[in-house]
Amino acid sequence: VFAVYKMQNVAVTPSSADRVANGDGIPGDEQAENKEDDQAGVVKFGWVKGVLVRCMLNIWGVMLFIRLSWIVGEAGIGLGVLIILLSTMVTSITGLSTSAIATNGFVRGGGAYYLISRSLGPEFGGSIGLIFAFANAVAVAMYVVGFAETVVDLLKESDSMMVDPTNDIRIIGSITVVILLGISVAGMEWEAKAQVILLVILLIAIANFFIGTVIPSNNEKKSRGFFNYQASIFAENFGPRFTKGEGFFSVFAIFFPAATGILAGANISGDLEDPQDAIPRGTMLAIFITTVAYLAVAICVGACVVRDATGNMNDTIISGMNCNGSAACGLGYDFSRCRHEPCQYGLMNNFQVMSMVSGFGPLITAGIFSATLSSALASLVSAPKVFQALCKDNIYKALQFFAKGYGKNNEPLRGYILTFLIAMAFILIAELNTIAPIISNFFLASYALINFSCFHASYAKSPGWRPAYGIYNMWVSLFGAVLCCAVMFVINWWAAVITYVIEFFLYVYVTYKKPDVNWGSSTQALSYVSALDNALELTTVEDHVKNFRPQCIVLTGGPMTRPALLDITHAFTKNSGLCICCEVFVGPRKLCVKEMNGGMAKKQAWLIKNKIKAFYAAVAADCFRDGVRSLLQASGLGRMKPNTLVIGYKKNWRKAPLTEIENYVGIIHDAFDFEIGVVIVRISQGFDISQVLQVQEELERLEQERLALEATIKDNECEEESGGIRGLFKKAGKLNITKTTPKKDGSINTIQSMHVGEFNQKLVEASTQFKKKQEKGTIDVWWLFDDGGLTLLIPYILTLRKKWKDCKLRIYVGGKINRIEEEKIAMASLLSKFRIKFADIHIIGDINIKPNKESWKVFEEMIEPYRLHESCKDLTTAEKLKRETPWKITDAELEAVKEKSYRQVRLNELLQEHSRAANLIVLSLPVARKGSISDLLYMAWLEILTKNLPPVLLVRGNHKNVLTFYS
Repeated sequence: VFAVYKMQNVAVTPSSADRVANGDGIPGDEQAENKEDDQAGVVKFGWVKGVLVRCMLNIWGVMLFIRLSWIVGEAGIGLGVLIILLSTMVTSITGLSTSAIATNGFVRGGGAYYLISRSLGPEFGGSIGLIFAFANAVAVAMYVVGFAETVVDLLKESDSMMVDPTNDIRIIGSITVVILLGISVAGMEWEAKAQVILLVILLIAIANFFIGTVIPSNNEKKSRGFFNYQASIFAENFGPRFTKGEGFFSVFAIFFPAATGILAGANISGDLEDPQDAIPRGTMLAIFITTVAYLAVAICVGACVVRDATGNMNDTIISGMNCNGSAACGLGYDFSRCRHEPCQYGLMNNFQVMSMVSGFGPLITAGIFSATLSSALASLVSAPKVFQALCKDNIYKALQFFAKGYGKNNEPLRGYILTFLIAMAFILIAELNTIAPIISNFFLASYALINFSCFHASYAKSPGWRPAYGIYNMWVSLFGAVLCCAVMFVINWWAAVITYVIEFFLYVYVTYKKPDVNWGSSTQALSYVSALDNALELTTVEDHVKNFRPQCIVLTGGPMTRPALLDITHAFTKNSGLCICCEVFVGPRKLCVKEMNGGMAKKQAWLIKNKIKAFYAAVAADCFRDGVRSLLQASGLGRMKPNTLVIGYKKNWRKAPLTEIENYVGIIHDAFDFEIGVVIVRISQGFDISQVLQVQEELERLEQERLALEATIKDNECEEESGGIRGLFKKAGKLNITKTTPKKDGSINTIQSMHVGEFNQKLVEASTQFKKKQEKGTIDVWWLFDDGGLTLLIPYILTLRKKWKDCKLRIYVGGKINRIEEEKIAMASLLSKFRIKFADIHIIGDINIKPNKESWKVFEEMIEPYRLHESCKDLTTAEKLKRETPWKITDAELEAVKEKSYRQVRLNELLQEHSRAANLIVLSLPVARKGSISDLLYMAWLEILTKNLPPVLLVRGNHKNVLTFYS
């Protein structure tokens, strides 16, 4: 029962599962559109009237009646059949690819554009959609001019010219296209009825030709080369006889446009009852029927009509004359003078051979009219439909005006008018010989991309690629794409070049604009497969020091809350290393997970919007340290795992709870335990701007409320002015609203003035300091420990960036006072081997002397609140205090690490002396032995070391070499 119900309903409204599977939800306007489709009275076509009839009419063109006989004359029956089959091979492969894509989910309106864009993405779809719609619009002019030329030829024969041939073509063409526009605008149902009538005329005309081949020929027709079916004529016409300037490919180029038109049904996919069934069935059957017709006409005309004939009934053979194998001679006619002078009849000379052969000549003229008008009508409908679908997707924002539809069928009336104007412009030119090859190439470019779409979707191995139509092969589709590109150059090389240039320009434009769409294209699928393959390939190769790059976990929280920390990290990871912005949610797991999942997409989107090449990752944990520990162990993939932890300096450590300090220092120890380097960044104002963001959000909300209130008041005032007596009854209500207005505005003003005082302008400026181009200056590197070279590598990478390129490296290292010059030369030699460019090297000989008393006093005052002073108390009291406050700094500990404390204070003095004016200081991070140095003492070291300085990066590698001498 369910299966029957689904089959009945799929033609009208596909299930939501179909839409989701195809990567298309039903947001906003599309939802309304689908509701309209469900209404009674909407015209939907089946596979016969919607696809088969349209494709047959579009494929059968004027070429069938006035050029196919000439092609057989030039190429012969054998090569003529090969030309037809080669053309059919291109269209058949494209038809199979179209069928596969069309049955891989629900197909909306837009035809070729929809199929390509949903498969390859907006870049390819947007570029081909525009030129495909334009090609269809110009094709209207081409077909109408073909019709007008035939009418003008008839007028010439009856001596009834209006002005002159060119202007007559313009007049007849203009009138014709206006009539066709009227039929199209009247609705798809009228247009479909017109197409059926035209098909009937066309079929009668074709049947008329075949009937004519078996009607015995008279003397007049024989003199023009028609002798009914003759084996001698078939044998003579089987091989090629190319005239000067013609060859296989030139003849193929002339015929191939006759095989196009296979997308006529797909182009009105939005008006089909069941596009998934109609497009494959109608398109493939139309290709088969038209191909059989082309082959039959080619073989029949090649077996009945000789290549050259004089048209003179007196050119009969003289008795005893040697025929030299001539078929006409064997049948009693001498056309030998056609070898020396041009003749007017025969396959090679007369384009009206089919009219001559047919049982009733005017029916062939009616067939020509039917072929041209039906193709023009199909193109006039296709162009606006494809263009409307393109405009609805808003890929080209300037074209949004043409997205609007009218009536129950959502007809693109604006698109019809635009198509009409384009067609009229080209009809008035009346010379389409130059533009015709470009149009053919536009269609071929569409075919090539449809074939490539099918190949690409199969090659990407996406689980979402499940076409119901299984008669296709991805390699055959690729071959079809290559074949289409080759045919483009065969038809006209310069037109092919123009097509590629236009397509490339539109592709680059759409790529640059980055339309906000997500259609689950095969491009995305292949990107994933490529990334996965590359990641797996990386795991097979051991890391090498030459390929080392900082791959960072940055503890930013939400990336927008600490932008400066992210900016400085991004400066040395952009385009070279991994950067993961991490956030730890602490609290009840259920609430944390809900908050975390709710913000994931928003925060990653913020990174993309701000052009920061980084990932966002978050964990929920019972405590902050556990969360960071999880991130350090589990982040990354294969070789793309973090090797450096970047954290902001904990500026408020003196006021923070002890657990926070313990977690902060513990994270540093954990990183070293996991063999991950550490970078601590300190700036004077701190990093966290979450309070500023909250204020901005509140002000924006209040501003929106104010604007909404003003709009309401304005609407009410307009109602009052136009409401007459009714307005008087509402006056009291209006007055109440008006009275509240000043109060609301006043409250907003109060809030704004209140927050302006709280608004920390310096903090905001500090948060953007690494976004700006750095002024000319220095990056001072204090390389005090051999940590593998990370302390040198990070500042070197910074100097390669555009924003830091005006900053030179100054290297500071410790050394002996009596060996300063020797050590300077040795260090310069070492840096040269590492290929690290530097401006200057300073050897600091007095790095280990005691600091001055004032500096030491500042340090002692800093740690005073956290000291235990157990030496001043009796043993019992001291032991009790140690148990109660184990976090305090004992006298014994302070004495044991006094030299290290001196060193930190002394380093700050040297930094103040040498690097006070630097743009950035990169300094080796002191490491505290776990369990032997209290957390508060370590924080005091970091505080005194980096106090009152420009931005500082405290860096410590994991003691794995990151620099090498070797190439």
